[in-house]
Amino acid sequence: MSKLTDVPKRLLIGRALPSDKLGETLLPKRIALPVFASDPLSSVAYAPGEVLLILSLAGASAYHFSPWIALAVVVLMATVVTSYRQTVHAYPNGGGTYEVAKANLGPRAGRTVASALLVDYVLTVAVSVSAGIENLGSAIPFVVEHKTLCAIVAIALLSVMNLRGVRESGKLFAIPTYVFVGGVFLMLIWGVVRGLILGESMSAPTAEFEIKPEHPGLAGFALVFLLLRAFSSGCAALTGVEAISNGVPAFRRPKSRNAATTLALMGLLAATMFCGIIALARETGVRMAEYPAKDLYDNGVPVGPDYVQQPVITQVAAAVFGDGTFLFVLLAVATALVLFLAANTAFNGFPLLGSILARDSYLPRQLHTRGDRLAFSNGIILLSGAAALLVVVYGADSTRLIQLYIVGVFVSFTLSQIGMVRHWNKELPTEEDPRKRLHIHRVRSINAFGAVITCLVLIVVLVTKFSHGAWVAVLGMVLFYAVMTSIRRHYDKVAEEIAAPADDREDETLRPSRMHSIVLVSKLHRPTLRALAYAKLMRADSLEALTINVDTEDTRALREEWERRGIEVPLKIINSPYREITRPVIEYVKRLRKEHPRDVVSLIIPEYVVGHWYEHLLHNQSALRLKGRLHFTPGVMVTSVPYQLESSEAAKVRARRRANWSAPGDVRRGPVEKKGTGGRREGDRRP
Repeated sequence: MSKLTDVPKRLLIGRALPSDKLGETLLPKRIALPVFASDPLSSVAYAPGEVLLILSLAGASAYHFSPWIALAVVVLMATVVTSYRQTVHAYPNGGGTYEVAKANLGPRAGRTVASALLVDYVLTVAVSVSAGIENLGSAIPFVVEHKTLCAIVAIALLSVMNLRGVRESGKLFAIPTYVFVGGVFLMLIWGVVRGLILGESMSAPTAEFEIKPEHPGLAGFALVFLLLRAFSSGCAALTGVEAISNGVPAFRRPKSRNAATTLALMGLLAATMFCGIIALARETGVRMAEYPAKDLYDNGVPVGPDYVQQPVITQVAAAVFGDGTFLFVLLAVATALVLFLAANTAFNGFPLLGSILARDSYLPRQLHTRGDRLAFSNGIILLSGAAALLVVVYGADSTRLIQLYIVGVFVSFTLSQIGMVRHWNKELPTEEDPRKRLHIHRVRSINAFGAVITCLVLIVVLVTKFSHGAWVAVLGMVLFYAVMTSIRRHYDKVAEEIAAPADDREDETLRPSRMHSIVLVSKLHRPTLRALAYAKLMRADSLEALTINVDTEDTRALREEWERRGIEVPLKIINSPYREITRPVIEYVKRLRKEHPRDVVSLIIPEYVVGHWYEHLLHNQSALRLKGRLHFTPGVMVTSVPYQLESSEAAKVRARRRANWSAPGDVRRGPVEKKGTGGRREGDRRP
């Protein structure tokens, strides 16, 4: 079985890496930027469109509010980025928002932040991949026709790349991210040159369309509500900002400084691109509608259901570069790719956070284990499965999915900023250096301002998006919180139950009075004789062989052979009229335990060792069932005595062939030294 699974595994994710190679997987800033910031950088491809979609409900005349909404989003982004720069310095060991909330606001706040981030990471993958599929579908009709299937395939490919390791996936993902950023800035610069310097007219493909407003003539509170809803949709540009603070341990030294620099660069790039695209969209006359088939009119006629509404960035690129030109196609392809790769922010943030939560016993401890490529493989697989499920449920529709978005982000933003304020409040009384006290006052003011702003935005997002689907995200957060609480309660209960006695004298009550050894026998052959020999070495208080009579002739032959050989161990025969094996053994063992509750029973089972996966199906099935049942019986120990068949030599040969590369699990076990190799690690190829 291992041969069948190992070969495809190595082809997909590569050779296993030893634990001492972990330092080589750390990221420089040029790789960390696309790895951790691809989500906020790529959000400029759809966040401007979400703003215009909401404003279109009041008609094209409402588009003149778009620059002010963009400005508000940028102010919020600058505040959040500046606040998180303080976080990465104060908490350089990773965990970011979760660690801040747990340390300063308590475990409940920490679980709340963690549940919000986990939900948001799943949504990041679903939204990013769905948006990428829609952008790619504008050029490839097959993708639109099968977008759910294509989205699942994209998630699977991203999973495989991330299973290969953070550094390796980062190198691959860096190219399209930088091409996208370069293409957007080239578009912005050329647009400014054409519009302001050359005075040329630029028109988007939809510039001549008319919008039929669903709520014409909005004023007063209704208009304010619409603007707030547009602002909350534009806040999608902030998703993923916290990922860098969660992933500080993945940076090269000095970790905090490199993370803070990457944060600042990410904020500057994202804010500039977001504002630039909003400005060019207004300048080129882009028209968007939430329901384009009935709300967009071309020469007084609805465009109809066959019309495919292009994203804002695509329409702006067509106006600036020209539809179908090389630069237009290059930016379109880079946009589609970077939207796919935006999910990579979640593929790095979710496993890291999951590992920290597993360390704190809030998630299964398997999530804290690094895989063969030193990535948190179990977290990657869990994220992929949850995102794929969302994509199937929502049909890979980014417009429907994005309504679930942002709530979790601003829950974590708000609690993080409040936690940082309390962190500086704790630091201030113990600090005597005047310059450092001044610094603490300054950064505390930044965090306090951030807490107020993000709390207001959270309220706006909840009010404006709750009935449009955000309630699903809130429900997901509640479920994650409940699951984490239950897991922690279970781990605490188990730890209490298995804790060693405080007084060594208490251990006397745990010692059994006697031990009864039972060797399970089906036939008298070499495996049985080896098991009997082993049982005698244990020097138990009593020893007997046990066989189940399911065939009278076989049982008679066994008893005669037993007596002929003069085996001193008594043979006990239990009749089984219904030809069961497992139940009579279990009932007999339980009866012994009931008669002697302070004694233990050691059941010894001879088992075959085979070399091929299909042979496992032919042997040891009764033993497996029996061991599985007896594990639930207190005071019963089950021991397997292996007997190697000739076919097991094939497994030895395969193991020798694989001796020069790390076997699955070697990374988790750490380096193993061979005897007589002078301290060389197993698998070292040096002569």
